[in-house]
Amino acid sequence: MLNFTVWVMKQYWSILKKYKASLLISPFLVLISVLSETIQPYFMSLIVDEGVIPKDMSVIGNIGVIMIVVSVVGLVISIINVYVSSRASIGFGTDLRSSLFDKIQALSFPDIDHFSPASLITRLTNDITKIQQVILMSMRIMLRAPLMLIMALFFVININSELALILAVSIPLLAISVFIIMRKGFPFFIKVQQKIDALNGVVRENLINIRVVKSFVREDFETKKFIYSSEELRDIVIKASNIIITVFPVMQLILNMSILAILWFGGNKVIDGNLKVGELISFVNYLMQVLMSLMMLSMVFMTIARASASSQRILEVLNAESSLTDTENALLNEYHIRQEGVEFRKVSFRYANGETDVLKNLSFQVQPGETIAVVGATGSAKSSMVQLIPRLYDVTGGEILVDGINVKDIRLQILHQEVGMVLQKNDLFTGTILDNLKWGKPDATMEEVKDAARVAQAHDFIVSFTDGYDTMLGRGGVNVSGGQKQRLCIARALLRRPKILILDDSTSAVDSETEIKIRNGLKELLSDTTVFIITQRISTMQSSDRVIVLEDGEIEAFDTPDKLIKTSEVYKEIYYSQQIVL
Repeated sequence: MLNFTVWVMKQYWSILKKYKASLLISPFLVLISVLSETIQPYFMSLIVDEGVIPKDMSVIGNIGVIMIVVSVVGLVISIINVYVSSRASIGFGTDLRSSLFDKIQALSFPDIDHFSPASLITRLTNDITKIQQVILMSMRIMLRAPLMLIMALFFVININSELALILAVSIPLLAISVFIIMRKGFPFFIKVQQKIDALNGVVRENLINIRVVKSFVREDFETKKFIYSSEELRDIVIKASNIIITVFPVMQLILNMSILAILWFGGNKVIDGNLKVGELISFVNYLMQVLMSLMMLSMVFMTIARASASSQRILEVLNAESSLTDTENALLNEYHIRQEGVEFRKVSFRYANGETDVLKNLSFQVQPGETIAVVGATGSAKSSMVQLIPRLYDVTGGEILVDGINVKDIRLQILHQEVGMVLQKNDLFTGTILDNLKWGKPDATMEEVKDAARVAQAHDFIVSFTDGYDTMLGRGGVNVSGGQKQRLCIARALLRRPKILILDDSTSAVDSETEIKIRNGLKELLSDTTVFIITQRISTMQSSDRVIVLEDGEIEAFDTPDKLIKTSEVYKEIYYSQQIVL
């Protein structure tokens, strides 16, 4: 237990050192509190042996006053320690949560996929709470229990060393029992946290897709999934609890047997005149303190057992190295994109743990300022391809060049700042429309915001709201339509005036007329910007400078729309299918 606490202190010292004053003061406060408590049975024995039996009321009064003073001092010290320990443990938990959240922000998409969002949520909440409890208990119970045990044993031996031998049997029995039970219970604590991850995953998925669930009337199916996951968690918690709670009956048995033994042998000593009545009473009280301190230690053991499993999960994230980092070349310079074009050289890509490449040997060049449409059937890896440009994922083969420089040699922060991206899934944040638009450029002027909104065809509907740009958006933008959400996300990206702009099917929810207006606005606002547009609309393809046609992760064709209509079977199929619909 002590080793684990020291280990926790070392692992988290960068955070704990902020509270070192509290960590140093707490042991002294606990020591005074324990002294005031453990000396009370001694005073009681004096009252009985020197006051009650001789019928001396002055002794009873004097010692009683001392007991009250000592109790008040102990109470005040305990309250101070509660404040000090709570402030330190809660502060530590808050700081650790912030550190873990910062680490998660630094992780790449593959890293987050590896840990899973649901698991990261559990680690940020439930797991950190377990570590926080260890710090709190370390400053209260874990210091208090051994100090009380030592002091109570001192008084017990001082009263009667022969009776103290009873504890020499009961304490090892208790320690061995607790150790065996904890050892069997520990593996279940890791499984409990994993089942919490799974339950959080079910809840998170359901809430994110609640509209789909209701649209398809699948509430019953989702409820069954939740119940199944919840019951799995219940079963593993019951198994863990059944093992752990056996500690208390064992402790109670040892406690009762020890008291009976002391009363039997101690009673005989009182009858023989070898022990005073008050001493026997205080001995029993000290026995209770000894065994209560052991019970407290067992509680600490249980908390630590769970916390050790949680700590492994937290440190797994804190110690993880992001799979996407700045190279040495990137760190040596602060290269900014000059808009000299984009080139893919024999690029291949597969997702982590994937068995096959989703992109295979892609090679093409894009001139600065070109608008490139990316088309292909569902599953042709269009989104995967464009996400490689800002290094949301890294290529697994070949290289991507911007201005003739490998994107790996451009600092990630600069790359992300200068490559604007509107993802297929449009996400907004709780706050005003203005806050959301300025999210990527907090220092933007109001005129810049309005210019970007006008180009994205968002200004008119924004000003139609009562509060205009100060209109509050709910989580994810639930109080605006899909088309409005897309236009707000486009405006947010345009506000940064990116050197490269990627639109991942980001106009699918707007009508063709509005899309044409957005494209025309883009040409005026970002005339020198290289634009990649993933689209299924033939009108967008036809208005682009060139079109990349992907099929099964390979380039089927790359040329102007006029030439592709003659040379690319895939493009012709897309083109004529939409002409028929029209």
